[in-house]
Amino acid sequence: MNITLTRHPAKVEAAPHIVLIHGMGSAATAWKPLTPHLLDHFNVITLDLPGHGASEFTKGQAMDPTSVAEQVVRQIEKEFEISNFDLVGNSWGGWIALEIAANFPEKISSVTALAPAGFWLASYVQRAPGTAALQFLAKNSALLAPNYLKFEWARKLGFEDVSPHWRRFSYELCLDATMAMAKSPGYFPAWDGMLSKRFDSQIDQNIPVKIIFGDSDNTLPATTCQERAMAPAHSQWITIAQCGHAPMWDNVETVASHILEIAGIKR
Repeated sequence: MNITLTRHPAKVEAAPHIVLIHGMGSAATAWKPLTPHLLDHFNVITLDLPGHGASEFTKGQAMDPTSVAEQVVRQIEKEFEISNFDLVGNSWGGWIALEIAANFPEKISSVTALAPAGFWLASYVQRAPGTAALQFLAKNSALLAPNYLKFEWARKLGFEDVSPHWRRFSYELCLDATMAMAKSPGYFPAWDGMLSKRFDSQIDQNIPVKIIFGDSDNTLPATTCQERAMAPAHSQWITIAQCGHAPMWDNVETVASHILEIAGIKR
């Protein structure tokens, strides 16, 4: 299985595990801002999905959220022999996290889905407009990105539509995100794996679920991609003010608090 896993040890012994799943065109590096907030309580596992980050892409492999969800669980079992863990996912990774909870309920303690894909009013039958442009821009600017991203105009070009707080983003965050997008051969297969599909799986009501969107999400806007009726009936739906498509970048402490709360951990 071509999923690269990295375990970040907790600061305490015998801590539970939490798995963080990135979005399409992203990588494990997307979780750098959040990970330090979790290590007091969790062993944190980050991963690179097929064709993303350090993971290769095998032509023809299944990239729909349900198939990738199974890959993730099998790889975690193989490498860490973990029987139970909490889950956090963003965007495409949020959908995958929800599918893991639906299909492997005995393994999951809680799910926090940050701006999850799959909650659209009408399923996509073709790639969203601008999809190719995003990767084209990242791929063709990759060599120059380390220098260009030192300038505010370059960070604005790449991240203004992602977050209302793009000016606060560090150089490292912007560079990591740009390089992840540029080097993601699984990007278009992931998109194609979502076509004609929506999240419609059932999650056991004994698994706590939080669905968190930002009120300024331009990638999956409320008007077309945040259908609450599709969420598990027992889930909490939370909207964070002044927040874009990556809540773990815009409101990291708020997101961390929600994760600890749903996992039943008191600070």
